[in-house]
Amino acid sequence: MSRDGFRPAYHPAGHDAGLRVALQDLRAGRWMSMRDLLDSTADRSLWTQRTQVLAAAAAGTDLVRAWRAEEPDSVSAAVMEGRVAVERTLRAHRGEHRQTHELWQQAWEACRLAAQAAPDDPVPWVCLLALAPLDTGQQMEEHRAAPPEPMLPYGPWGLLAEADKRDPHNREAYHRMLQFMYVRRAGGRLSEAVNFVQWAVTSARPGSALHVLPLYVRVERYRREGGREAALDLHWVAEDATREALRALSGWFDHVAPVESSLLDLNHLVHALWGALRFTEGARVFEALGPYWTSVPWAYRTPDAGDSAAAIELFTQARARCLGADRGRGRS
Repeated sequence: MSRDGFRPAYHPAGHDAGLRVALQDLRAGRWMSMRDLLDSTADRSLWTQRTQVLAAAAAGTDLVRAWRAEEPDSVSAAVMEGRVAVERTLRAHRGEHRQTHELWQQAWEACRLAAQAAPDDPVPWVCLLALAPLDTGQQMEEHRAAPPEPMLPYGPWGLLAEADKRDPHNREAYHRMLQFMYVRRAGGRLSEAVNFVQWAVTSARPGSALHVLPLYVRVERYRREGGREAALDLHWVAEDATREALRALSGWFDHVAPVESSLLDLNHLVHALWGALRFTEGARVFEALGPYWTSVPWAYRTPDAGDSAAAIELFTQARARCLGADRGRGRS
């Protein structure tokens, strides 16, 4: 806790009040609020974000199955069935569960059925992209399609194109593609990830969350190189690091409201601004975050990435430094 009594909180709904209510009902064993929320969500970006968060909460329950049984013609339920199947598969993969391959097949089929039920929905294709990193050898043909540019590697470009067709520059779709770049057959070279995000950002419109992608790659490079062990860390104050942070600020943050923003994106942006010593700009993002935070990327700047207390302490220190600089500028 900081000197002013501030202690950040994590909540998957963030500023999204409607999503918060649906999550509360899910935890109480009720699915109707989830249905009502999704049926009222017209914006594709918000739809993608809400289905992702709800699937993470529902994956350990049978609530989506119960909803599907009660309303078999519900398109939202069909999409959520695919979402939940993918979430369970990814968890099994992380835990090296022996049934991962079987779950993967079930999830792939559920996503294909969801795509048929909701032909204009990007989420089934985003879900198929989420499964792609599990195919580390790129055995499936759809995971080794020719890239749109020569500098990019072969990968699930057709799946990304399908998501793009339904929701141009869908945030999660591009993050799923980035995850594929990290683990693909050739060893997940970071140079390929860098080329990918540069390609993605080039065509991103103002207000697109894709402008934040370079900050994720910078964090990944830092994590892989064990940068936190360096006595003098210039990784975050380098000219290109500062340029990336300011471009994300002007290209994305200046065009969106907090309720429309991913907490992860906000945390990566404010972390980059703080690391680049751009404290007054960072203060604006901290104000937008309000009471919320995410452990990543802060945990990677601590001696032990699993020490949440240290990550919270670093976040509160950065917040105090940025807000203090902003107040000091106001007095001058």
